[in-house]
Amino acid sequence: MTPLLTEAAVGSVPDAATRAALLADDPLWLILLKCVVILLIGPILTIFLIVWERKAVGRMQNRPGPNRVGPGGYLQSLADAIKLPFKEQIIPDTADRKVYFLAPVVCVVPSLIALSAIPFGPVVSIFGERTVLQLLDLPVSALVILACSSIGVYGIVLAGWSSGSPYPLLGGMRSAAQVISYEIAMGLSIVAVILQAGSLNLADIVGAQHKAWFLYLVPSFVIYLISMVGETNRAPFDLPEAESELVGGFHTEYSSMKFAMFFLAEYVNMVIVSAFATTLFLGGWMAPWPLSLIGNNVLNTGWWPVLWFFAKMFVLLFGFIWLRGTLPRLRYDQFMRLGWKVLVPLNLVWIVMVTFAKVITWNTATIIIAAAAIFIVLALFFYVRASGREEDSESIPVTGGGFPVPPLDLKVPQTTPRQKALAKAEAKAARRKPAAVGTAKEGAQDGVS
Repeated sequence: MTPLLTEAAVGSVPDAATRAALLADDPLWLILLKCVVILLIGPILTIFLIVWERKAVGRMQNRPGPNRVGPGGYLQSLADAIKLPFKEQIIPDTADRKVYFLAPVVCVVPSLIALSAIPFGPVVSIFGERTVLQLLDLPVSALVILACSSIGVYGIVLAGWSSGSPYPLLGGMRSAAQVISYEIAMGLSIVAVILQAGSLNLADIVGAQHKAWFLYLVPSFVIYLISMVGETNRAPFDLPEAESELVGGFHTEYSSMKFAMFFLAEYVNMVIVSAFATTLFLGGWMAPWPLSLIGNNVLNTGWWPVLWFFAKMFVLLFGFIWLRGTLPRLRYDQFMRLGWKVLVPLNLVWIVMVTFAKVITWNTATIIIAAAAIFIVLALFFYVRASGREEDSESIPVTGGGFPVPPLDLKVPQTTPRQKALAKAEAKAARRKPAAVGTAKEGAQDGVS
């Protein structure tokens, strides 16, 4: 056993060298155990989240949720999991079969492997073997999570394109725009955390929050929360699968097990972004402030941190459910405007402010200069916004602009060209009809006589 391993006590916060030594010393059975547990976290939480979401939204909307399958309806997810594989699989004739089969896999696989870089706890003992509750410890583990969460959405793009149908194609195009918009905002939102922690390693970021969580980086936290909802295609940002306008969107032509894989990927992505937010802003596996004072920080040792990690994660997951039960879907132009004109500029300004605050030595003169600069920036912002409103109020809206409304000077014709053509045809028919009837009557009278 190496000296690094002897220094790492159970329940301690290890440094990078200690983590690397502990992970390198893991036996094969322990590595396999970690792999199985990490692969099962997503599907198990998906089964729980489906029932939880249906019951919570039913309670919010004053209606019963699932209450037929199992006690209290808590086995509804298992019934769905058994039903979906046995449903008929329908493949469109116009589908590109190879890409059609590959798209659900592209969605699910990155979702299942992304949790491997999340630190769930400190040093623990598993059947006598001391290890860290983490499968991988990479210097750029934060970027790995971002890459996995973004690659999965490309499966949606492939699904829409390969289905050979217009509505899935529109859903895939919306998904591509959504990824570009909100992935940039999400990536920029973690820059302030990286500057504060001085590392891209998630375990180091958790260790940097032992005195104070990074929740005080409020703009980064709020922008990340908005971006993670857009990244996971959840309401009110579920534009790629808008049932009211795209008949289900990218998965319209999918059924049976392939549809179940898209369903699984959506909920696993919710778990990933919630675990990522817990690690970045909520102290990771560390106990909340009042509890951390009990018994000389005893609640941050052993297996207690796993409880705190999942408790924080469930709070964020409930936020997804709450949003779905309360907010309507955004219009597409509002959705894109929020990503490009609000989140990205705010992120850039906030990063400059955090960098400035980190490199400047604070004294009275510096505080006065910083306050004056913030005042000038805010004044310019509100001035530009007010001038833009005045210009908008004087302009006349035209068709094809930001809102689908007709122009104010629109003159509606009394009759359309088609109505004129129909009236002319009816007039011709009316002129011909009496003559034909009269001829027929004369012929009939001649025959009788």
